[in-house]
Amino acid sequence: MNQEETPLYDSLIQFAERKSISFHVPGHKHGALFQKEDFFRRAARLDQTELSGLDDLHAPEGVIAKAQHLAADYFGAQQSRFLVGGSTVGNLAMILGTIQQNETVLVQRNCHKSILNGLELAGAKPVFLAPEYNDEKARYTHPSQHTVIKAIKMYPEAKALILTYPDYYGTVFDLKVIVDAAHAANMPVLIDEAHGVHLRTAESLPLSALQAGADVVVQSAHKMAPAFTMASYLHVNIGGYVQVGAIDRYLRMLQSSSPSYLLLASLDTARKYLATRSAEEMNNLQLTIDTLRSVLAQSDCWEVEKPDGDWLKIVLRVKPSYQPKQLAAELESHGIYPELVTDRHILLVHGLESLSQEELQRVEETINAVGSCSHRMPVHEVRLFTQPITELPVSYSEMEQKQAKFTAWEEAVGMIAAESIIPYPPGIPVLAKGEIVTKQHVEMIQLWKNSSISFQNERIAEGMLTYSK
Repeated sequence: MNQEETPLYDSLIQFAERKSISFHVPGHKHGALFQKEDFFRRAARLDQTELSGLDDLHAPEGVIAKAQHLAADYFGAQQSRFLVGGSTVGNLAMILGTIQQNETVLVQRNCHKSILNGLELAGAKPVFLAPEYNDEKARYTHPSQHTVIKAIKMYPEAKALILTYPDYYGTVFDLKVIVDAAHAANMPVLIDEAHGVHLRTAESLPLSALQAGADVVVQSAHKMAPAFTMASYLHVNIGGYVQVGAIDRYLRMLQSSSPSYLLLASLDTARKYLATRSAEEMNNLQLTIDTLRSVLAQSDCWEVEKPDGDWLKIVLRVKPSYQPKQLAAELESHGIYPELVTDRHILLVHGLESLSQEELQRVEETINAVGSCSHRMPVHEVRLFTQPITELPVSYSEMEQKQAKFTAWEEAVGMIAAESIIPYPPGIPVLAKGEIVTKQHVEMIQLWKNSSISFQNERIAEGMLTYSK
């Protein structure tokens, strides 16, 4: 197929050029109602609905179908679907379309909250695979190959294995070995690849999940490719381990019946951008990023991690005597905004285009300005996962029969979590609903609160919702 084509985007441009009279939704009438907001007037020309020639996301036969076929061809999937609800809706659909109530599923514990929400909606029985703690990186990464293969043998009845690849920091593992082990046990592999839509753009980047043989892969196009926020892909690989029809059924339920054509068109053009990146462009980009790493390494406040997979992710491991949140605030005061700040790290996500010399110089000037920082903080480490393979003490259906109550932190240890405690970003629960609250959980949550990490929970300073055992 010709990856230079953008059938959906081209159709929207052609439709806008007709200057037709709108007797249909949306109500802005090709942007006419945006009287002063020139940006919205221009963008609204492509904000259309399911008109003749523009196809229907929920029953595609025309330009949307062709755009999805082009995506499948580029990414190496049997079929691809456009998502307008982010990777969240893709994760929910792939789980609901694969797992039924009370079925066992193996799942990486440090997964995105949408994975856990999907398991709860499905009424599944999750078996959590704990990630390994990397002392050098000072963070959890992924479950060991030994843990995953052991779990596959321990739970042959499991209906799927769900993993995150790569993680937020770009770290990867030998996914193909794990996929082969799962398939040998007739077990499909579902991958949250939200941070890996760009992996096929360079040979020096890790294998994509589809290349490793995963069965269903969800990607956030907006995270690394030039697509609008919430624009994502869902891919199904050839192999017969999952039913595309079941996933489509849930996509029709979960996605809006009035999807944004702006998001859909951006998925079409993002795929073209990725598919037409040349090896020379990517090599030059890698050289630029290497230079940027050298500039960042001039600071005494952090160490620049050597990339462990995706070299577009730049991880600054803050030295124990400095406060990451305050360092990030200093960067932001100079107009440099990082993607993620934790109690130990600052994550910078580089784009797929090189920085200009002016931008690189600006970064260097900023690094020199924050190099004399003296934001000291006590060194304190908490380890969460003591067992590599665990189950919830009660099922999701049993939780529905229990009465939740708000419990102060000093009384929460030993109780069952009635809600997930979620720092955001990255949206990975430090404590998942249904887990037993431990002293380590409470210490970690307090540590992150003291480090000014944001949580998606009300009254997080006082306590949380719990169930009695």
